[in-house]
Amino acid sequence: MRSTLLLFSLLAALPAASHAQSWTGTGEFGLAAARGNARSENLNAKLDFINEDDRWKHMFGVSVLRAKGEITGDFDGDGQAETLFETTANRWAAHASSAFKMNERASWISALRHERDDFSAYESQSTFSIGFGYTLYSNDSGHLSAEVGPGYRRAKVAETGETENNAILRGALDFRRVLTETTELTNVLLVESGEDNTFAQNDFGVAVSMTEKLALKAGLQARYNSETPAGSKSTDLLTTINLVYAFR
Repeated sequence: MRSTLLLFSLLAALPAASHAQSWTGTGEFGLAAARGNARSENLNAKLDFINEDDRWKHMFGVSVLRAKGEITGDFDGDGQAETLFETTANRWAAHASSAFKMNERASWISALRHERDDFSAYESQSTFSIGFGYTLYSNDSGHLSAEVGPGYRRAKVAETGETENNAILRGALDFRRVLTETTELTNVLLVESGEDNTFAQNDFGVAVSMTEKLALKAGLQARYNSETPAGSKSTDLLTTINLVYAFR
């Protein structure tokens, strides 16, 4: 709870910290619903904003995933299979970071992330880290940057309700490549490794611009937790086709 309050306090403070510059960003939204022989509903949404000047770079974002589908089983123990329309995914996450630039390539970065997932080995995970960031290259055709540093993680285990607290090492890679005037490829990797668990998330996407502000984006997200209950998979995959709106 404290981590959640701290995160949103930071999100609220970021615009005030950069009053001289305007924020830019993107919003993504995807929705799919099926009816007929089978029923399903899927919704995912994402907001990312950035503010940058000669000395500071502030970023924050939120994402939501919710899905419902038909599941079949003997839920009441009468020996007969029933089909129920139940929630199969329910997750939200938020992140924020501030980077102080030492020069055009190097910076010191503080980052905060919190997520809650009803269908994960961890009901919630909160991390705070400080570290060093370096831009390997940045030009009109794309850029590649990396971050690394120590941090602290607090997580609630879904199966037992116990809370884990431990130090972590956080690493991140941000790769973007302009393929054509209308097509861009992106890949963002985040790793948070500690004694109790190693969490990794990789977001790959290809966006095709339709207008100056609208684009269509295909994405593949892979999420990994090294510690999972028996019978559960360590890796979750999410494929999306989203409409993207650019805030400028």
